[in-house]
Amino acid sequence: MRDSSPRRAVRRGHRPVTGLAAVAALSVALTACGAEETGPGDETSGDALSGELTVFAAASLTDVFAEIAEDFRERHPEVEVTFNFAGSSELAQQINSGAPADVFAAANTATMEQVVEGEGLDADWAGEHGEDGLVFVTNTLRIAVPPDNPAGIEDLSDLADDGVQAAFCAEEVPCGAATTTAVDASGLEITPVTYEEDVRAVLTKVELGEVDAGLVYSTDVISAEGRVEGLEFPEAEEAVNDYPIGVLANSADSALASAWIEAVTSAEGAAVLRDAGFGTP
Repeated sequence: MRDSSPRRAVRRGHRPVTGLAAVAALSVALTACGAEETGPGDETSGDALSGELTVFAAASLTDVFAEIAEDFRERHPEVEVTFNFAGSSELAQQINSGAPADVFAAANTATMEQVVEGEGLDADWAGEHGEDGLVFVTNTLRIAVPPDNPAGIEDLSDLADDGVQAAFCAEEVPCGAATTTAVDASGLEITPVTYEEDVRAVLTKVELGEVDAGLVYSTDVISAEGRVEGLEFPEAEEAVNDYPIGVLANSADSALASAWIEAVTSAEGAAVLRDAGFGTP
């Protein structure tokens, strides 16, 4: 049973909770029963963990967090982990509207700041790791095209050509903000045919051949496993995203939430993130 006792928050302002937002449809529950087993490098130094953990995370973290959770489940078989993957701005709105969550991992620092100013981060955790969360990885944009690249896209300027259909993330989500920064740096005027709610939706448009190209993260190109081709472009270096993570003030179990973040930032977790294409902050 989750403890509902209040926790101190680190916040730059206060916004009253206006209602309980529903957790997004895409969630993964990892459960197991049995005796607790610990081993070398266990995040809790041998302390048994049990209970429920809810992690809200940017859509671009879907695959890597699921992989890290497999090891976490083996170390802590009495912990149930539920993920809510979506666009970071949508998740921030849910958290600030009272949705129950223990950890938030955003795809840029601006979105984490929205949560810090709203519901806030756990004060004890933030006092040790930073009031704006802990930046644990970076990510860089790529132009995603179908494997045969039928439109002959070579660089960002090709997306401005007449007849080329491109998909971008909506400007309010981190991948959209990064896209705007990169396009502004190029001096080009590009009008996409669609704005999607998160980066995975853009990737899907390219995979299905519904658009000629889309701007996604380098990690999304890797996760597509050959279903798209990723093209580097120089303006992307002007729009590298920092990903912060933090324990939320309303976490029912801050120790359990801290253990998850330690798993993500451990040597093993960092290896999973590097293999997926994330950079080092």
